[in-house]
Amino acid sequence: MPEPVQIRLEDLEEWLKQETLSITQPIKDEAAKLVNGIKSRLDGLREASEKMLENSEKEAQKVNPKTYRRAKAASKLTEKTLEILDNTSIPDEVSYENLQILHGNLEKTVSAIGQERVKWFRYIEPYFIFDRRRFDFALKRTMDSIGDLRSFSSNRYVKIKDTEKALSMISKIVGMFNELDELEKNKKQTEVGKRDLEKEIDETQKKISLIQDQSEVSELSKVNEEIEELQKQVKHNLRHLQKPFLKFQSLIQSSEYSLPPSEANKLDEYLKNPLMAFITEEEKYPLLKGILQGLENAISQKKIKLKTSRLRKAQEQIKEILHQGALDSLHQNCKTAFLRRQQLSTSQTISTFERESEQIQKALEELKKRKSLVDSRWSILDAEHKKTREKIETMEKELKETILELTGKAVNIIAE
Repeated sequence: MPEPVQIRLEDLEEWLKQETLSITQPIKDEAAKLVNGIKSRLDGLREASEKMLENSEKEAQKVNPKTYRRAKAASKLTEKTLEILDNTSIPDEVSYENLQILHGNLEKTVSAIGQERVKWFRYIEPYFIFDRRRFDFALKRTMDSIGDLRSFSSNRYVKIKDTEKALSMISKIVGMFNELDELEKNKKQTEVGKRDLEKEIDETQKKISLIQDQSEVSELSKVNEEIEELQKQVKHNLRHLQKPFLKFQSLIQSSEYSLPPSEANKLDEYLKNPLMAFITEEEKYPLLKGILQGLENAISQKKIKLKTSRLRKAQEQIKEILHQGALDSLHQNCKTAFLRRQQLSTSQTISTFERESEQIQKALEELKKRKSLVDSRWSILDAEHKKTREKIETMEKELKETILELTGKAVNIIAE
């Protein structure tokens, strides 16, 4: 098989026209001849109509009772025919597409004239016999020419259709390559924008890190982490008392057991926020011990019922706290950490840090939003780019097949 013809996309249209000229030109000449023939036939039909109109008007002027109404009918027919012909246009340039449109329009034209003929001839007959014959002859010749055009456009002109299709595809591919270039340009611009935003985000995050690395800020962060850990320890050390505390609170609210108001309020705090309740206790946490002593008494009086395993664990924890100082060290650690956090939180450094950090965080969030929009736009452009590339590849394949059928030559299209 011969090597494919290497041809640049920008030269392909002219090359294809030259390669198919020997096939398409004779067909185009024949099409032009047929169209000119139809123009001539329509002119003939117009002349026949104008002649009938002239004769009918002369006859009507005689006001002959026998022919007057027939003359008026002939005038109506020819006026309507001329109106239909005036609304029928013939293109100067012939292509497969407008040839199909022309044929359809001409079919409608002769059909409309035929309907007018059927409508008025019955009123005209038997008068104007020569005018009617001239009109019918011209209409018949026009219909025959339109029939020739129909046969020609559905058979011989198919080659022109394929050539025009290929030329149209070339134009579309050129347009899509232009779209592709524009998409690539926009993608590059978007990528530059992405890199700039990523750089800004990185620099902003570094600013936040630098602020956070300041001694007091760093210490505050460590203290906060320490308090989070202490919160877990408090919760762990009171874990077996949560259910008893709830039951004890219900018991107090029902007035079945009396507890000093300060201890009752503290019990509510321990249920809502154990850490803060514990930290705000005085040394040796007397309120917690008072609550536990009341709870122990309520349990011994069987005013609080618990499952055996839960009761045993609660009693063990009450004993450890009341009599073994199980929470002394934890309480001191909590107080120390909380006090240090208060001291750090009120320092000028921390105030400046919080103010600057808030501003920088807002700027960072705005940068991230902008980058998200840029990322989204880049994804859309990338998807459009891939879709356009796929369309080009599909159309190029179809174009090569069409060119091979038309010219017998395989081509390799070079797009730069």
